[in-house]
Amino acid sequence: MVDTTESVAAILEQELRPTIERWMKRVEEVPSLLEISLSHQERTGHLPQLIGDLIARLRQPEKAERPDTTSANDHGRVRFNQGYSVPMLVDESRLLQVSIFDTLRRHQEGIDLRTMMSGVVIIADECDAQLKDTVETFMDLEQAAHHDSAEPTRPKVA
Repeated sequence: MVDTTESVAAILEQELRPTIERWMKRVEEVPSLLEISLSHQERTGHLPQLIGDLIARLRQPEKAERPDTTSANDHGRVRFNQGYSVPMLVDESRLLQVSIFDTLRRHQEGIDLRTMMSGVVIIADECDAQLKDTVETFMDLEQAAHHDSAEPTRPKVA
């Protein structure tokens, strides 16, 4: 029998660029995310590492702890400096999950249902854990900025 998580991980690895492009198209349909003008690279540059961390998690034994990584924390720091809000972080994460699940749906004929569902559970857990790490870093920076001055020193949304 094929390792269930390896199959899902392999699909996500092979479809990394198309998944990111589908995510970008979804982002472009959310007006609040477009309030902050960013280049394609600034908007998507974090995704290869976040998805790479997800792929690494899929390849771990079932009950293993999450791998140590700073990519979600780094993402929170970057988005804070770009002027994002917490709801914007949540929207981005939600769209990433939708894009990943869409990628798996497009390749569902190559995976049995049990394999797909096992991967989906891990993906949802990892995406939510990454979002938590991102938001915690973001909020720590927000609190530090508020503590250092009456007004946060990050850019304002246009």
